[in-house]
Amino acid sequence: MNMLNFDDEVAVSPIPGLGMQAARGFMPASSAPAAARQGQAPEQTVPAARAEELRRIRVEDKRIINGRTDVNQLVPFKYKWAWEKYLSACANHWMPQEINMSRDIATWKDPNGLTEDERRIITRNLGFFVTADSLAANNIVLGTYRHITAPECRQYLLRQAFEEAIHTHAYQYIVESLGLDEGEVFNAYHEIRSIRDKDEFLIPFIDTLTDPAFKTGTSEADQQLLKSLIVFACIMEGLFFYVGFAQILAMGRQNKMTGAAEQYQYILRDESMHCNFGIDLINQIKMENPHLWTPAFRDEIHGYMKTAVELEYRYAEDTMPRGVLGLNAPMFKEYLRYIANRRCQQIGVEQLYPGASNPFPWMSEMTDLKKERNFFETRVIEYQTGGALNWD
Repeated sequence: MNMLNFDDEVAVSPIPGLGMQAARGFMPASSAPAAARQGQAPEQTVPAARAEELRRIRVEDKRIINGRTDVNQLVPFKYKWAWEKYLSACANHWMPQEINMSRDIATWKDPNGLTEDERRIITRNLGFFVTADSLAANNIVLGTYRHITAPECRQYLLRQAFEEAIHTHAYQYIVESLGLDEGEVFNAYHEIRSIRDKDEFLIPFIDTLTDPAFKTGTSEADQQLLKSLIVFACIMEGLFFYVGFAQILAMGRQNKMTGAAEQYQYILRDESMHCNFGIDLINQIKMENPHLWTPAFRDEIHGYMKTAVELEYRYAEDTMPRGVLGLNAPMFKEYLRYIANRRCQQIGVEQLYPGASNPFPWMSEMTDLKKERNFFETRVIEYQTGGALNWD
């Protein structure tokens, strides 16, 4: 059996999908001579094209997509906003089991603790969310990550994927604590039409990025990537989650299911940052690739946004066929239009619903849709691990 010799030349090629520059063993090209290992300057025997690949990274060469720099080298930073978001996310770390669910358990077991309509809201909510964050994680880990060539952005995506796992854990913790039928709740995205319709809207965008044959580098492929980023940042995390969040947080404000509501608020904080990171990523790609942002492309985004508003409104009607908690389904139509306008504004397309207003001003205290970028950063100390949330 041949033993591997690290001084031998090894034929290499880029790792598919990872955007990594080919490397030879542990030393660049033509196995640097012993003089280099002894601190002497090696002879310049590397071919010119290869030397260009192996030179040290210059900030001005980095790109969000289609970059040619080594994705394994985190620094020098070009996109400091991505690194700052990564640090903020780490500072906001939390775990579901830190939150006491005893009051929720007692309320759920009490026949008079909640109305049937309130119980429906909780089970439908969990039916969507228990698998939604897994879909988001799949999109990051199996798709988006391998097409992003800025390592500081990849660093945040890794943290985001971990947070999606925490969110799935949180929903499972609520399901387990309340003694719900796990099969019924976790399979709801196959069995409940209003949930299935939302997921079926999202899945083609996941499939595009996770297809092993998909590669960026052409205008068509780059637009497909950009569309998927917009759908996940602005629609899934920036719109599809908001009916459910508002419903459970409304319960918390009325001193019902406060443990679940506290977890939802931690999750909302994380998702707000995910949404804002995605929007920053989208806008940076636009700046670096203005040819992608065509009128036809913007019209397509408008179409997706309109469809999303309708799907989320149908979900609102299904989760609360009657008014409850001071909320009703028609109120959510205005709320969704308000959020859709905000998302359009954030990525630089015209608003779809001029004059739409926020019918839930109390939600602004928790999500501050007008100032999302700063909302949680001003509350980092309050929301540090184990910090109590105030429902006043």
